Amino acid sequence: MSTVDARELFAPLGPTYDRIGAVLSLGQDPLWRRFLVSRLPPDGGHVLDVATGTGLVGAELIRRGFSVTGVDQSPGMLAVAGRRFGDRVELVEASAEALPFPDSSFEHVTFTYLLRYVDDPGATLAELARVARPSGVVASLEFGVPGSFARPLWELYVGAVLPLAGSALRRGWEQVGHFLGGSIREFWARYPLDRQLELWRDAGIRDVHVRRLSLGGGVVIWGTKS
Repeated sequence: MSTVDARELFAPLGPTYDRIGAVLSLGQDPLWRRFLVSRLPPDGGHVLDVATGTGLVGAELIRRGFSVTGVDQSPGMLAVAGRRFGDRVELVEASAEALPFPDSSFEHVTFTYLLRYVDDPGATLAELARVARPSGVVASLEFGVPGSFARPLWELYVGAVLPLAGSALRRGWEQVGHFLGGSIREFWARYPLDRQLELWRDAGIRDVHVRRLSLGGGVVIWGTKS
């Protein structure tokens, strides 16, 4: 899916994203975001949060003492984030594939549900790593595809429950409900975990770690910029 498609997909969701996103993830998404932020050292550094959306990760970063700059390509999402943060967070409308910052501008970089929507995940990872300072942490959260006994339940949920819930909710969620399962499945087929970790290392990120959460429904990856 192209970045243009992603912008269109998320355009109407801003006002309802936080509440409905948490419900549709069965309450897991907020937990995943908190775990993502916990991977950063508690140094109070300046974090670039890419695909910041309505600012959920940014709010957790601030709660833990970091300063934050948020980037997103959706003006609707940034408008919601702006109401959340006021002047506490700089918000920038830009693409993750071409960040408008000099090299090594931030202590750390976080990003959430991003690589499924870019044309070249490896190049985007390299761009994200570019703006992190050496020895800074780069950390991501993405939906995963569970294995073993949980896979049939996941397939039932994304194949039947999510489309029905999206259709009932309307206001843009019907498209998300029908799109999400196939998007996650396709991404992991094209970029299985070993391939993703190779892309991270090729981007200049070392000591890469992975944690599967909620039976594999969420995946956090983090590492240190060389």
